[in-house]
Amino acid sequence: MKIDARGLVVMEKRVGESDRLVTLLTAEKGILRAFVHFSGRARGSRLSATRLFTYSRFTIYEGRDSYIIDDAQPIEVFFDLRKEISRLSLAQYFCELSAVLAPQGSEADGFLRLMLNAMYFLQKGTHPEGIIKSVVEMRMMSLAGYMPDLVYCAKCRCYEADTMFFLPRSGIILCGDCFQPSESQNPEPAVALGRGAMTALRHTIYADFGKMFSFRVSPKAESELAEASERYVLETLGRGFGTLDFYHQMSSAKKI
Repeated sequence: MKIDARGLVVMEKRVGESDRLVTLLTAEKGILRAFVHFSGRARGSRLSATRLFTYSRFTIYEGRDSYIIDDAQPIEVFFDLRKEISRLSLAQYFCELSAVLAPQGSEADGFLRLMLNAMYFLQKGTHPEGIIKSVVEMRMMSLAGYMPDLVYCAKCRCYEADTMFFLPRSGIILCGDCFQPSESQNPEPAVALGRGAMTALRHTIYADFGKMFSFRVSPKAESELAEASERYVLETLGRGFGTLDFYHQMSSAKKI
């Protein structure tokens, strides 16, 4: 069976001397893993169109045990991500996160659009890395069915306070009056959010798609937002990411 699909290469692995196994995030089939054989006259186009961070049109054949890419034509190559190690490592984290959260075998246009927008802004350097990271984490978790409830305090239904507490394990918020960590011997971890960070966190999941990256916050609010979104990913999924650890190492090295 032949499949025509648009997709972003989010992972690649060398197989044998010249072939590769690539993981694609496609609009039509979600996450799809396919082999690329580099032989014949089409070698050049297949090679350039199946590299990491490349958005391409693919013709894929479904074999008995695997998918095989027959033809590939690049649409957009996010090559400049490789010029700065912090951006490169963050893009790799986004790719790993999408491979975990996006569906397999079903439509994933929302995931693909999110990734393409994030790659574009990250490559251009027009938006702070922390903002891009938080939007991708929160919106991708929401697309995967893990949308938290950030409308109001889970206990008193208060919408806004000087400080709100986000509970990443439960996916809820509590106002300062209702948050009482001493009630339990093992209180759930919480992230304190000022008004700016709380507004930004809501924006990441509730804003219209075209506006989700369009906001700015103070450095303090950006730090609070980054902690909330990252902890939500790690607490909800119950796992870490090697690419995320590498990103933090590179970010720390850049600040020195």
